[in-house]
Amino acid sequence: ASDDSKTKTVISAEGIGKSFGDRTIIKDFTLRIQRGDRIGIVGPNGAGKTTLVNLLTGGSEPDSGSIRLGVNLEMATLDQHRESLDPRTTLAEALTGGRGDHVMVAGKPKHVVGYMEDFLFSREQMRTPLEVLSGGERGRLMLARALAKPSNLLVLDEPTNDLDLDTLDVLEDMLGDYEGTVILISHDRDFLDRVVTSVIVPEGNGKWQEYAGGYSDMLVQRGADLKREHAAAAAAAADEKKAAKPAAAPSGTPKRKLSFNEKHALETLPKTIAKLQGEIAKQQKLLDDPALYAKDRKTFDAASLALATAQAELTAAEDRWLELEMLREEIEGG
Repeated sequence: ASDDSKTKTVISAEGIGKSFGDRTIIKDFTLRIQRGDRIGIVGPNGAGKTTLVNLLTGGSEPDSGSIRLGVNLEMATLDQHRESLDPRTTLAEALTGGRGDHVMVAGKPKHVVGYMEDFLFSREQMRTPLEVLSGGERGRLMLARALAKPSNLLVLDEPTNDLDLDTLDVLEDMLGDYEGTVILISHDRDFLDRVVTSVIVPEGNGKWQEYAGGYSDMLVQRGADLKREHAAAAAAAADEKKAAKPAAAPSGTPKRKLSFNEKHALETLPKTIAKLQGEIAKQQKLLDDPALYAKDRKTFDAASLALATAQAELTAAEDRWLELEMLREEIEGG
C-alpha cells in the first residue's frame, strides 16, 4: 500500500477474535476503516456490539488477530450516561470549560453564543444553570460538548436513544459536517439510512459481516450471504450438541417458511414501534418542563418510569423486528 493509503486508514483489524468463557463473541473478523467513513453497527442486545467497538478503538485487546490504529488518532465519545457536571455550572461554562467565551470546534475558535445557537439554545440561556435544563436540552448539551472536543474519530453508542426530534435533527446535521470518521451503534433504522456509509451486523457464532450503504441497503444485500451463514451456523450448533441427525440439512429439505405468529409479528411490530415512539415523545414532552420536578414530583417520577419502560420495550420490539426481517430476507433470498 502507498503511504497515502496508509495515512487514510484509521483502523485496521486483521482476523480478530474475542471470547468470554466458552462463548465466542467475535471470530476471525477483518475490517479496514478509512478516513471519513461512517460505520453503523447493528444487532440484538447481547450480540457483542460494544465489545466490537471497544476492540476497534483500542479499549480492549483481542484474543487473536491484530488491530492497528492510525497515527494521531483523537477519539471523542458521546457520553450516554451524561457526564457528572456540577448542576450549578452555567451552560456557557459547561461548553467552554469555564475558560473565556470561545469554544474550539474543528481546531477553530467559535464564540460560545454562536455555538449554543447551533444546538438550538438562545443567547439568553448563556448563564442558565444546568440544573434547570429540560431533558431535551441536556441531550443537546451532551452533543455540543462531545463535538467541541478535538477529535477525528467520533464513537457514538445508541446516540438517538433519549434525544428529542429537534436534537436528532441537530445530531444529523452535525454528523454531516463532521470531517472525521464516525463509528456508531444504533437500533434506529431511519437514522442509519441517513447517516452511515456501511453497516456491520452479527451473523451468528461470532461471525460479523460488513455491508455497503445504510440499513435498508444491508437488508437488500443479505439474501445469499445470510442463507449460507445460517446453514454454517446450524451445522456448527448441531456439531456442538452432537445431535444424532446430520448437521447440514439435505438439499431436498422443504424450505423454511415464516410461521403465522412470525408473519403477524412482522406486520404488527412497526405499529407497536410507532406507538412506543409516540409514548416516548409524550413522556419526554412532560419531562422537558424544567419546573416539573419541583412542582409535581409524583408526575415527574411517573413520567420518568413510563419513559424508561417505553424505551426498554422499544429496544426489544426493534430487536425482534430486526431478527424477523433478516429471517424474511433469508427465506426470500433463498
